[in-house]
Amino acid sequence: MPRLAYFVNSYPMPSQTFIRREIGSLEAQGIPVIRYAIRDSGLPRVDPDDQAEYEKTRRLLDSGAFGLLGALISTILTRPVRLVQALAATWRLGRRSERGLTFHLIYLAEACLLRRWAQRDQVSHLHVHFGTNSATVALLCHLLGGPSYSVTVHGPEEFDAPKALSLAEKVRHSAFTVAISSFGRSQLWRWADPGDWDKIHVVRCGLAVDFLDRPPTDPPEAPRFLNIGRLAPEKGQLVLIEAAAELLKRGRTFELTLVGDGPFRPILEDLIDRRGLSDHVLLAGWQSSAQVREALEGSRALVQSSFAEGLPVVIMEALALHRPVISTTIAGIPELIRTGESGWLVPAGSITDLADAMEAALDATPAELRRMGSAGAARVAANHDVRREAARLAELFPGIEPSRLPKEPAHLSA
Repeated sequence: MPRLAYFVNSYPMPSQTFIRREIGSLEAQGIPVIRYAIRDSGLPRVDPDDQAEYEKTRRLLDSGAFGLLGALISTILTRPVRLVQALAATWRLGRRSERGLTFHLIYLAEACLLRRWAQRDQVSHLHVHFGTNSATVALLCHLLGGPSYSVTVHGPEEFDAPKALSLAEKVRHSAFTVAISSFGRSQLWRWADPGDWDKIHVVRCGLAVDFLDRPPTDPPEAPRFLNIGRLAPEKGQLVLIEAAAELLKRGRTFELTLVGDGPFRPILEDLIDRRGLSDHVLLAGWQSSAQVREALEGSRALVQSSFAEGLPVVIMEALALHRPVISTTIAGIPELIRTGESGWLVPAGSITDLADAMEAALDATPAELRRMGSAGAARVAANHDVRREAARLAELFPGIEPSRLPKEPAHLSA
């Protein structure tokens, strides 16, 4: 019986709840999913569901150098022609890459081990999330005679360096490729060979019933904002802190909580201190899904100040919980947010525009916030129900058939 495996660089991670939901929805349709990853992320698993996924996942690098070397030697002895073909691709991919040939030779060894695991587990198809090094390993594994593969490309990393990542070649060798938004598909069309355009599909990240069927709550009177994501340059949190400082200059009372962690934490801590915002801004670290839901419901609006994105799932979560969103006019975000309808869109990098939008959220009446929240929830229900999106994805997997139909989505508004 053909079997499906998911393959991710590091899984699970706090920012990858959408993968966990997608896998869960596929399994609810009767498609068992094997979990593979390259490495342990090293990040804390604060969510019990992430811990459960961690225990179900096999990681290539847990086999150590001897495990990789053994798989490579075995492939040399048993599949010399395939290995030569994969080695030629490794040379080609490595020359284009910023990481160079040495890393790609390691990817080749990982591909040898992945092919062995896939053969043992009777995996007929690999689905990869992110078009970076895990997609490289899947491509090489396929050239070695391993299973077919598909890739969900999220951005922005893939679109920042499409040539270095050999994005067009990954699309060409894939059974199909998925974009998570119309914007993402346009970027894949931009870099892929036009002859491969018909294998590029839009399948959106989705939410499960714990968000979609959650009864709406009234927005709080408290002037509280929330930001969620990795603390990193592309997320634009430095601009968010400067916008908060502008609000303080205007004499506004507010609270801002940043949920997440990352390399920019010390820089943000320093800026918060220098701008005199210690009583107004909290860096809360990573939190569980239940804590994130509680924090969203306790906020007037979610504020995402990103410079580069795909389409953040946290925006879907906020809208599903009837909370408006302030975000930037980049990537796939305008496909979900409409200014004045479900939140506010501002130019990326504009401190003044971001502060103006936050002030508008502070001044909005409860009725206005409820209207925006309801509009956002309706749009998310129409386009981001994980049951429907996973069913669309399942139809694309070659040779993989659901054993039961997914339940009808709870929300079917157009």
